[in-house]
Order: sequence, then C-alpha cells, then structure tokens
Amino acid sequence: MNDEQLLRYSRQIMLPAIDLEGQEKLLASRVLIIGLGGLGSPAAMYLAAAGVGELVLVDYDRVDLTNLQRQIIHTSDRIGMPKVDSAKQTLHAINPDCKILTLATALEESALEAQIGQADLVIDGSDNFTTRFAVNAACVKLRTPLVSGAAIRTEGQISVFTGQPGDPCYRCLYPENGELDESCSQNGVAAPLVGIIGSMQAMEALKLLVSAGSPLRGRLLLLDALEMEWRTVMLRADPGCPVCGGRLA
Repeated sequence: MNDEQLLRYSRQIMLPAIDLEGQEKLLASRVLIIGLGGLGSPAAMYLAAAGVGELVLVDYDRVDLTNLQRQIIHTSDRIGMPKVDSAKQTLHAINPDCKILTLATALEESALEAQIGQADLVIDGSDNFTTRFAVNAACVKLRTPLVSGAAIRTEGQISVFTGQPGDPCYRCLYPENGELDESCSQNGVAAPLVGIIGSMQAMEALKLLVSAGSPLRGRLLLLDALEMEWRTVMLRADPGCPVCGGRLA
C-alpha cells in the first residue's frame, strides 16, 4: 500500500475491526455486482470508495429518465448510455485506483458461474426472482458468499447467504418458483429506501471481506421505512430446498 492509499483509507484503517491488514484484504478483493439500479448504485459507490480492488459490474440495461429518481450512480447527461458504462464513469471519479470490469449482458448459467467463481463475494441488486434464483444457485454451488437485498414501495430487506453447507440459501426463503415479481415500475419505490438497503449491502460485504463483526448470516432484516421500524427474522436451512437441501459437507 502506497502513501496515497494510506491517506485515502486512513479513517477506515483506524478502525480495529479493519486496520491495515483488513484494508489490504479489501484492495485484493474482487466483488461481482449484479444490477446497477437502485441497490447496486450505492453498493458499488461505497465499495469503490472503501477500497475494494476490483468490481465486476453486470447489467444489460440502459439509463432511462425514470431511473434517475433513485439510481444515484447515473446522471441526466447519460440517458441512453449502458448502465455499466455510466456506473464505471462514476466509480472512476470516486476512486481511480479501483479496477472496474463491465459486462453489459445477461449472464447465462455457464457465464454466470464463471464470473461468480472468480469473485470473493456477490452483491445481488437485481429486481426479479429469475435472476435472484440463478445467482443464488450458482453461489451455493461454488460456495461464494451472497449479499442479497430487495426494496419496493417503502419496504426493504437484506440478508447474507454464505453458500456453506448447513446455512440457509435464498431459495430457502422463497421456495416457490411461481411467485409474481413486483417491480418498481408497477408499485413505485421511495428514493432513499434503496439507498439505505444498498448501503447496508456494502457494509455487509465489507464485514465479510475483512472477517469483521457478525454478518446477517441466517438472519433476514426487514425495514418498514414509513414507520422506520426494523424487524429481524431468523432463517433456517430447509432440508427440502431444491438448491441447498441435503448438503452436509
């Protein structure tokens, strides 16, 4: 770590839970971020600012005017630009030392597994069950930690799935594949809500990468933003889960 990096990350290095060793771990880490929307925007920005060495951004969409109310990584002059390219510009402005790789495509099974296999951790900021189920299945298969978040209307949730045998996975939480997706375009979402959940995803990622504190493993944290009330639901692995059920080792 050079002098400029020591100065840039000094306030973080001061923390006993991170210190110099933890910062070096962050600089050597690779995080895969699925979706550069309301959740992926703050998560990516804080991870870049905190000194994660390499971010892989995945999103096949383009910036739209309706995104700008909540997707703070994008700007008005980038409407029509691929979201990954817009995000890369913002992240480089925040921290030019952070290496940014972009994939403006929907990753299928083998490509998704290849990217997850190279990552130390995955941030899921997607907005549909099909993607979430696919990301979860690959993370369980490869035993890669997954930080999952969701937000709709004025309600949000976040949890950590380690991918390790005996721990619950995302499919344990939502066992049925037939659930209807709820989208922001159909139901609306409060702008700061996604910032809260996305920032918490970044915090959980940092804790996992430096082995600090108690990540939300086996816990689902629920937020009612209108009442500003938090609730914790304990999660258990489902023995009948089609993804992780029966994994003992």
